[in-house]
Amino acid sequence: MLPSVPNTSPNPPPPTILSRFPRFISHFLGYREGKQTTVPGQPTICLWSFLGAFCGLSVIQAVFGYSAYFVRRGAPLIVPSYGASAVLIYGAIEAPLAQPQALLGGHFFGALSGIIITKLFLLLPTQAQFDNVSWLVVSLSCATAIVVMQLTKTLHPPAGATAILPALDPSIRALSWYFLPIILLSSSLALAVALLLNNIQRRYPVVWITPLPFPSPSLP
Repeated sequence: MLPSVPNTSPNPPPPTILSRFPRFISHFLGYREGKQTTVPGQPTICLWSFLGAFCGLSVIQAVFGYSAYFVRRGAPLIVPSYGASAVLIYGAIEAPLAQPQALLGGHFFGALSGIIITKLFLLLPTQAQFDNVSWLVVSLSCATAIVVMQLTKTLHPPAGATAILPALDPSIRALSWYFLPIILLSSSLALAVALLLNNIQRRYPVVWITPLPFPSPSLP
């Protein structure tokens, strides 16, 4: 058996709605009871990171590569930015940027920002004019996506790459708004694998939703 390192926390996790679910369900949604948790040793962490990334990316490619529905619509086999997401959600599962809110919201808002800005610049009279300012479209798409992610507490670095794809890749651009459901499904598949494999010997997620801060009261 691979070594494990005990880790004790001074207080038990606060009760959440997940505590009301049957244990075999809440466990794979990241809920843990009790004061003591066990942190796997480094070899175990590396093993599950490898398996998670391999299985997660394989599942996405299987769905989009072997489904006639997606093949007919020209959906990509995999959106490249999910390779970077795999590093976070399978290899750095306790990082705030790897939590479900960041994964799902970050890619969605990144794709939405990229599509909207690209469509605005496609109103230019000719494709040549669009190509001449494609650098501006790329920069605006990524910069806008960052701000939107910051405002919605969904900051996820790989989503910056998702944002620039509509401007750079003609095949992604041709998908138009259909790019959004592709992104949502890809994120959901990656998350499902993360919930299953990351919770066998580890814990994921640390938190599902990060509350938005209330505005500070203004001083008179």
